[in-house]
Amino acid sequence: MKAKRTPWWYYVIGALVGAILGYALVRTTRGMAIAPVGAAWFVSGLLLALGIVVLVMAWQVHRYVTGKVKTIDTQRAVTTLVLCKALAVAGAVLTGYYAGQLIMCILWRDVQFYHDMIGECIVACVVTVADMVMGIVGEWWCQLPPQEGPEHPNAKKRGKSRRSAAVAKTPRPTDSADSAILHRDRDGV
Repeated sequence: MKAKRTPWWYYVIGALVGAILGYALVRTTRGMAIAPVGAAWFVSGLLLALGIVVLVMAWQVHRYVTGKVKTIDTQRAVTTLVLCKALAVAGAVLTGYYAGQLIMCILWRDVQFYHDMIGECIVACVVTVADMVMGIVGEWWCQLPPQEGPEHPNAKKRGKSRRSAAVAKTPRPTDSADSAILHRDRDGV
C-alpha cells in the first residue's frame, strides 16, 4: 500500500464546507422548536479523548518507524494512519461547522438562547482544531522513511559508482594484444 500525505487544501475545503453547513443549519432552524446549535460539553470531551487516543496510537507507530520498537502489527499501523487522516479531515469539517454556528450565535447574541450557546461553540471549535492538529501530527508520525528504490538519489549514486568501479577494474588490452587479435581475425584463425 502506498499512502500519500493529505494535501493542505483538503482541510481548507473541509472547513469551508463545514462553515457553510453550520451557518445554514442555524439560520434555517432559527424559527423552529428544534435548534441543533452548539455541542454538549460531553461531546467536546469525547472528541478530545478520541484525538488523544489516536495521537497515542500514532506515537507507537512512530516509535516503530524510528527503530525504538522492533515489531508492530502492520494492520494496526495502517489503521492508525487511516484514523489520523480521518481525524484531521473530520476536525477541519467540524471546526468549520462550529465556527459557522458561532458566527450566527454572535450575530444573534441579544437572544438569550444564542448567548448561552456561544461558550459551547467556542469550546467545540477549540477542541476540533486540536483534533485536526493531532490528526496532522499523527499522520506525520506514521510516515515511513523513503525506500531506496531504483529512482532514489542514493541508489542512483551507488549505481553510478559501481559502474565506474567496474570500468576501472576491467583490464584494457595493450597495443600488442590488439594487433594480435587483429592479425588473428584477418588470418581467419
